[in-house]
This record gives sequence, structure tokens and C-alpha cells, in this order.
Amino acid sequence: MPTLIRRAIACAASALALGAFTASFAPAAHAAAISDGVVKIGVLTDLSGVSSDNAGKGSVLAATMAIDDFAKDHKVLGAPIELVSADSQGKTDTGATIAREWYDRDKVDMITDLTFSNVALAVDRIADEKKKIALVTGAGSSAISNEQCTAHSVQWMYDTYALANSTSQALLRRGLKSWYFITADYAFGQALEKDASEILTRQGGKVVGSVKHPVNSPDMSSYLLRAQTSGAQVIALANSGTDTLNTVKQASQFNMIQGSKQVFTPLLSLITEVHGMGLKNAQGMILTNGYYWDQDDRSRGFAQRFYAQHKKMPTMMQAAVYSAVLNYLKAVQAAGTDEADAVMAKLKTMKIDDPVIRNGHIRADGKLVHDMLLVQVKTPAESKGDWDLYKILETIPADKAFAPLAESKCSLAKK
Repeated sequence: MPTLIRRAIACAASALALGAFTASFAPAAHAAAISDGVVKIGVLTDLSGVSSDNAGKGSVLAATMAIDDFAKDHKVLGAPIELVSADSQGKTDTGATIAREWYDRDKVDMITDLTFSNVALAVDRIADEKKKIALVTGAGSSAISNEQCTAHSVQWMYDTYALANSTSQALLRRGLKSWYFITADYAFGQALEKDASEILTRQGGKVVGSVKHPVNSPDMSSYLLRAQTSGAQVIALANSGTDTLNTVKQASQFNMIQGSKQVFTPLLSLITEVHGMGLKNAQGMILTNGYYWDQDDRSRGFAQRFYAQHKKMPTMMQAAVYSAVLNYLKAVQAAGTDEADAVMAKLKTMKIDDPVIRNGHIRADGKLVHDMLLVQVKTPAESKGDWDLYKILETIPADKAFAPLAESKCSLAKK
């Protein structure tokens, strides 16, 4: 055999052997880019309080589904994906303690849900300090991605501005200009009332009064009486969870909804609450949502799989957990590491479009902006099934629903 041919064969064999050696160690190389050899996600939610039906076990299920859909073997870059969950109880100190333990002791890389704004604001600061990631899917205070924004958090589904802006404009167009607020006395409720009041005033509306109530109030009668005697055209509920549900059900008992000259509008009301109110009580209400299960084939596909396990349709908070976890894992994959800054940089270049979010992207201020839905609760006669609750009045483009980036007070938006 000629010498040149022997040399060519030898080189080819060496190349094949080197390729096989490199390939055999590729998973290990990928895993080395993953801190502690595992990608760990924490769902810090409300398992026992006013929003447990809106988030809670449904949020944990949504995260599990996202991991399943990302990779059947529950791995990213060759490393296993693990999920942990806990109950913040809606308490700032409890949520902060769990977050610190997760980040420091348990090596959690990303925390999501964060149902309450007070908890979310505390955990965001801890995540920034630890150079970890927080994807806020449950809390709505606009401060989270505005004046209290951080480089390591994203407000994923909605904020108080988007809810107040879309709903108030719809009611103002119907000539309903005088408003009275029944507000939950914590960060979210206060922010929702503040944002709605400012938007109303700019557009020619008027706030004639407001009253604040403690979270998890079983008796709303005194607050409802004040709203009724105010003479306001709109009674706006700046609360959430069972507080919203109780307010509407008690208002119906007092004959303040159907047949009344005053219009009730919950500024945040999730599908579980409307389902609990019953169409007889909730019919005709106009709401803003970031997700509705019956929007299209993609949203229905996810919702029906969720329903098969949870026996309830997903709320926008639960659906947002699915979207956040799925896109986080995609960003880890694309970045080639779970290092927080690299993953955040990748997230902010990605188009967010999945069974939950439409036409989304993450701005410099850490706000995920996307299309929102203006919906109206159906009458009993219009509904074709147990969870057939809304008719979509309008799809609101992201740049119309959310506050402009130019108006942001977030320091990151100024860079």
C-alpha cells in the first residue's frame, strides 16, 4: 500500500477516534456548564390563602407540564431538571426566608409564581443580591417592573397598569365616568387603585371615593354599603381571590348587581373566581385577562391537558407559570448555561410566543409585554358549558395595553 494512502487512512482513523472520544464526553461538558449539575426551579405560591385557587397546586402542575413539554427525560444540557414548591402564606418574611434558603442551601436557580406583590418585591431583591432569577407570574403591582425593578427578575403575565388601562378605557367609552374603589389593603390592591385612578383622571373620569379592607375579609357588607351610597356609576374592585369572589356574591345578595344602575367591575378577576360567582351574578362584567383557555386551538390544547389533571381550567396566573418555566428552560438551552446573567440576556432576546403568551417580548425594564384580552362574562343563556364563561370583545396589542417604556421609572430602562 502506498505510503500516502496509509497516512490518509491513519489520519482518518485518528479523527474518528477523537470524534468518538469528544462525543462520549459531550454530555459531561454540557453538564459542567450547569451549576451544581442540576437546574432547579422553585414554585413559591399560595397553597392555603385567598389566591390558592388561582395559583397554588395549579401553578405547581403548570410548572410540571412545562418541564414535561420541554424534555421528556427532564434534562437540559445533559443535566436533570428538578422542581420544588412551597407556601409563602402571603407573608413577606415567610416568602423571603424560603427564597433565601432555596437560593443558598438548596441551590435553586429560578423562583416563579410569587402570588402576592409584597412577597414578589422581597424575593426580587433577594434574587438580585444572589444573582439568581425570579420570574413573577402571580403578583401584579406595577412597581415590580417599574420603580423597584431589578436586573434578575421579569414580571411575566400582567401588571396593575395593563389591567386598569384596558378595563377603564372600555367602560369610559360606554360613558361610565364616576368610579368608587373597594380596595384590598396591601401592595397589589393599592397599586391597582392608584394606576386606575391616574388613568381615569387623564381620560376625563372621576374617582368619587374609595374604601380599603383587610385581605381575606369574610364580610364585605359595610364596604359595599359605602360604595352604594357614593352614587358612583362604577364600583371597581381592586382586590383578588376569594376577596373578589365574596364581594360580588354579597353584592348580588344585596341586589346591587343585576338591575342596579351601578356597574361592578373587578379589575383583577380570574376564571376560577368568575366560575365561583356563577354566571347569574357575574354576567355582563367586563374584565381584562392575559390568557383565556378558549382563545384558540393552542390555548385550548394546553388547557384541556391541564384540566384532565386539575379538573379546573387554568387561570392566567397558572398559565403564566407554564410559559415562564418553558421559556426559562429554552433560554438555558440557548445560553449553554444556567448562569443567571447569561440566561436573562438570552430571555430578553427571545420572542415569547407559546400556548399562553401571544406576541410577547421582555423589555429592558423586565416587563414581559404581550397581547391582552378584553372579555365580557357571558349570560347563562350564552354559555355552552361549565367553563364557557367569556366572550372576547377585543385583543389589545402589547403597546396599547402596557405603559410605554418611555414612561418607566425603572433604572434599567435608562441605560
